[in-house]
Amino acid sequence: MQPGGLRPSGGDRGAPRLGAREERSIEICESMIDVVAALFNVSGKELRKPGRSTLGVSRVRQIAMYVAHVTLQLNMTDIGRGFGRDRTTVVHACHLVEDLRDDEDFDRMVAVTERVASAAFGPRMV
Repeated sequence: MQPGGLRPSGGDRGAPRLGAREERSIEICESMIDVVAALFNVSGKELRKPGRSTLGVSRVRQIAMYVAHVTLQLNMTDIGRGFGRDRTTVVHACHLVEDLRDDEDFDRMVAVTERVASAAFGPRMV
């Protein structure tokens, strides 16, 4: 067993195998991307695309990361993995969304996203 409880998988020599918690977090992030794609009428493909995106796509992804952390209680490392980003990107997203919530319209959008996420994932969350 490797440090951190990761085991090599059979197919990818040397590649770490994720634990059940990490795999579950990735599944939740994938579903969260689908939820915000539908809510904000943004392409899920664009939200998943690596690298930089337009401000509109980035902002929707940041809201999804924030909700995954604050509402769904996922840790930032797992969210980063689930969104194909670094943990520090998730930290930045959470701080940015928190600051932008001072705007009433933006806060309303985030609140709706939180309610939808709670309704969609609440019964399945541990």
